Amino acid sequence: MDLFDSEEPVKNSEKQPLAYRMRPRNLDEFMGQEQAVGEKGFLRQMLAQGKIPSLIFWGPPGTGKTTLAMIIANHIKADFVVLSAVSSGVKEIKAVVDRAKLALRSGRKTILFVDEIHRFNKSQQDAFLPFVEDGTLVLIGATTENPSFELNSALLSRARVVVLKPLELTDLKKIIAAALTDAERGLGSRKITITDEAVAMLDSVSNGDARIVLNIIEMIDVLKQDEVYEIGAEDIKQAASKKTFLYDRAGEEHYNLISALHKSLRDSDPDAALYWAVRMMEAGEDPLYVARRIIRFASEDIGNADPMALLVANAARDSYDFLGSPEGELAIAQAVIYLACAPKSNAAYTAYSAVKADVHETKDEPVPMNIRNAPTKLMKGLGYGQGYKYAHDYEGNYVDQQHLPDKIKDRKYYYPTSNGLEKTIKERLEQWKKKPSA
Repeated sequence: MDLFDSEEPVKNSEKQPLAYRMRPRNLDEFMGQEQAVGEKGFLRQMLAQGKIPSLIFWGPPGTGKTTLAMIIANHIKADFVVLSAVSSGVKEIKAVVDRAKLALRSGRKTILFVDEIHRFNKSQQDAFLPFVEDGTLVLIGATTENPSFELNSALLSRARVVVLKPLELTDLKKIIAAALTDAERGLGSRKITITDEAVAMLDSVSNGDARIVLNIIEMIDVLKQDEVYEIGAEDIKQAASKKTFLYDRAGEEHYNLISALHKSLRDSDPDAALYWAVRMMEAGEDPLYVARRIIRFASEDIGNADPMALLVANAARDSYDFLGSPEGELAIAQAVIYLACAPKSNAAYTAYSAVKADVHETKDEPVPMNIRNAPTKLMKGLGYGQGYKYAHDYEGNYVDQQHLPDKIKDRKYYYPTSNGLEKTIKERLEQWKKKPSA
């Protein structure tokens, strides 16, 4: 597909969606992404020199990845070929390469734009490499996923990653104003105004996605069908059935949010912890996944400082199993608040990790004779259980005797903190140490 052979604007039909009609035609019309296309931006400087390397545009939907690729192709007078990683394979890639070689002989560059490039497997990604390397084509890939996770290192080393951010409110205001005043491509043939409250609501429900903003405005316009009208907050509520979320249950944002939840819990911030937990569940995360993570947290970061934390976390999971959605989410929210407010200790976690390391890095040392089981006469004769001291026969039900193997008999793993119940545990252990050996 060859697009933008000249800088003349593409003729727009009113039958085309507003978001398509208002698509920027050059960098001056492009809103946002100052770090990339501003006066000192990398892309603007490269285009000024008439050069463009292979690029990977990484950012959420509606931030201009496809549009920016089109503007680049138009600026450098290149053939613009589009492939979708969802429906294309190595065969289609080879066909593009053959076409690019023919164009190169005529002095024309080819830009291959691959949407959702993260969906290409390794062999498909490898098919680009020789032709990106020798300049047969310029590759521009678009992805909503972290390219360091999804693209192979060989491809990444040959392309420049450009991070595109969700549009700011100031950018969206300019886009909205253009759509309402442009008589040729937008809705400027009528007198349409919009309240500040409605603009703020569009910013919230769209999460910086310009396409969603323009689609909502167009939907309102279809419903109004008046020559003069004002778009208010109630119009936005009616047109936007549900807020969009910047979230992918298998992508980077998934791990960013669960990290935010863990750290908020660990730092004893119930408000932030609850926010991240609810945001994940509202974005489509399985509540049982959140429940599993807080169960782990209860042992790892609270432990014996408040043993009830583990019970509360497990009870939340069981409650969700019993109630389902949406009632069950409340039990998870309650548990999140409890865990955030509980005293913290990672002593059990560090003790477990230290013991696990010793188990793997030392020999399987024999159990000390005094604490071995001696169910037969032969075993008793060999000294099994000899010298064992029964704790209940001693004051305070405490006895000092060897329990670890000889080579690590003095090893210490558990260091209780002074937080919550662990303070009591710590004091108890210290008192036992002071007792004379039995």
